Amino acid sequence: KHKLLAAMKYLLCVVGFVVLLAIAGADGAGECGRNSPDMEAMKLIPCAEAASDENASVSRSCCLQIQKLGQNPKCLCAVMLSNTAKSSGANPEVAITIPKRCNLANRPVGYKCGPYTLP
Repeated sequence: KHKLLAAMKYLLCVVGFVVLLAIAGADGAGECGRNSPDMEAMKLIPCAEAASDENASVSRSCCLQIQKLGQNPKCLCAVMLSNTAKSSGANPEVAITIPKRCNLANRPVGYKCGPYTLP
């Protein structure tokens, strides 16, 4: 039940934030191309629990999304440090461990994400 409630809370936060972004007319050019990091963060809903609890298992769907985003480390970092991620309860220190926890061979090890370094 807690996982479902956490996921629903996360989804509501993200949807609310996206609506605010749409109303504000945010420009999407940047680290993630045409989509803003906050929009890209929507794809990481399967990672909500893993991004806030380092002991939580990381789902296959989360790892698939992280693998796609990891092809552009600059975008991956921007998403992990985005307002959407923070407002959903994600802990950046925990979130940056997800690529390693997914055992992604081609993850950007050592890449600097703001004050954090990808393990």
